[in-house]
Amino acid sequence: MKIILVFFILLFHFSLFAQGDSAKPKKQGYLIYFNIVDGDTLPIIYLREITIFPPRVFTSKREEIRYTKLVRKIKKVLPYAKLAKVKLMIIELELKKIPTEEARKEYLKIAEKKLRQDFEDELKNLTVSEGRLLIKLIDRETGKTSYELIKQLKGSFTAFMYQQIARLFGENLKEQYDSQGEDKYIEEIVVRIENGEL
Repeated sequence: MKIILVFFILLFHFSLFAQGDSAKPKKQGYLIYFNIVDGDTLPIIYLREITIFPPRVFTSKREEIRYTKLVRKIKKVLPYAKLAKVKLMIIELELKKIPTEEARKEYLKIAEKKLRQDFEDELKNLTVSEGRLLIKLIDRETGKTSYELIKQLKGSFTAFMYQQIARLFGENLKEQYDSQGEDKYIEEIVVRIENGEL
């Protein structure tokens, strides 16, 4: 009788062992920091700030159409601006690791070639107005004008040449994003998109 009991115990033990982690209940929930105040445990949860705008009221059908077109264009180019921010951060981190100026230039050539392969065809298909929006949104996301970014990555002379070419087409790479002034409608639309309203 004892042998049968030992056999069943071992069989039960090995069957649990064979099931591994799948037999164990998985922990669910969130890690939350807390603070103890006067014997009470208070959870600390950080929420991102959300700006609420009043419903948009249009004075004319034409204004509504222009707003809708602007929303569509921003939705098209905003992912590129956010991606540019991430790519720039990666490039800056990698450049800090590279000890020599020559190696940095080589790394930038390779990074530029890779970016061209990945995005050149898509960006060539942007309209002029979408290109303008992209320049503004890159400034919004990175905190640097397109001129400053080109100067930082490619040098002063290249930045100067790009600025002159942009001037021929009526653009200014040194123009800064103004969320409170000229670009307030763009800012409102971007915030609404980020909040999930649009």
